[in-house]
Amino acid sequence: MNIFNISKAHKKPLHAHVEQNLLNLSLLNTDIYWSNISTASCVSDYVITLTPTSLDCADGCCSGGEVSGSLARNCDSPRSRMALTQVSSNKCAGGFQKVFEHESVELKCKMKFAVYLPPKAETDKCPVLYWLSGLTCTEQNFITKAGSQLPAAEHGLIIVAPDTSPRGCGIEGEDESWDFGTGAGFYVDATQEPWKTNYRMYSYVTEELPKLINANFPTVPDRISISGHSMGGHGALICALKNPGRYKAVSAFVPICNPVQCPWGQKAFGGYLGSDRSTWEAYDATVLAAAYSGPQLDILIDQGRDDQFLSASQLLPDNLIAVCSEKKIPVVFRLQPGYDHSYFFIYSFMSDHIKHHAKYLNA
Repeated sequence: MNIFNISKAHKKPLHAHVEQNLLNLSLLNTDIYWSNISTASCVSDYVITLTPTSLDCADGCCSGGEVSGSLARNCDSPRSRMALTQVSSNKCAGGFQKVFEHESVELKCKMKFAVYLPPKAETDKCPVLYWLSGLTCTEQNFITKAGSQLPAAEHGLIIVAPDTSPRGCGIEGEDESWDFGTGAGFYVDATQEPWKTNYRMYSYVTEELPKLINANFPTVPDRISISGHSMGGHGALICALKNPGRYKAVSAFVPICNPVQCPWGQKAFGGYLGSDRSTWEAYDATVLAAAYSGPQLDILIDQGRDDQFLSASQLLPDNLIAVCSEKKIPVVFRLQPGYDHSYFFIYSFMSDHIKHHAKYLNA
């Protein structure tokens, strides 16, 4: 890699936040740098020069050649305090599959997210695909089961996969049910006690997480798209429909398309949003599609015909398709015979979804 040039100097001190970030370096292929840093008697024995210098941190404290570029974007200055702790890093498909942990402002707890950095990210900025997982999942389900890394490497896409809810918040009842509370944030901003302080997954996914990703990784901030599975498919659809023009494309596997009309959605929305059903509609893809007036949004949905939750009326894709047809919102809906709700299904068609997103992200 040619992004960082770390060289021994004559005891030239670094800013304190640079020293800390060197000790907790979490960008790109950081494994290359550890051998260089660990041999130093102290981190301040090193000066850092990076290219290009046009990426100085927002506060201007890292300019003048001392430190700039991607490392500066992880600066701990007052306006850029977005510290990450790297949990794991594994070489995969020529790039790196990583997991990070951070203190979330929106959720008031520690959160983990996975990020796949394709080989292209070592030298260039890349578009970002956000993936939202389903009920009971963590960031691990997607990165270990979906088979996304090879097609992401081929198309030069960064993929970010957050956890599905806050965890360990000490809320009474948060671990009592598999479809509400822990692992079931439903990508809404809760308005009801005791959930409203922590369960703000919509704001986390659409605001806090993108800022964190753009501050720490070589992204193209205005070239993002979103996808997801089941509850996460619901999340992907509502994020795209509620933010016209922000996401270049959206796709979903077996999404919950009309949650105000299904048992899963009614349980979650009642708990997080209260008894006024009119407030639920702000997080329902079918309702949002009926009111959508933004730029064209091409939607890809894959649904397994043998999905037990389809027959149980939890997903209701026909409702969304009918509205999109009426509103002339382009939808490719593929009912796949023999497939169910599992990650075996996702694995089978993940490359098609990556290609769908790459078409718009790399245009």
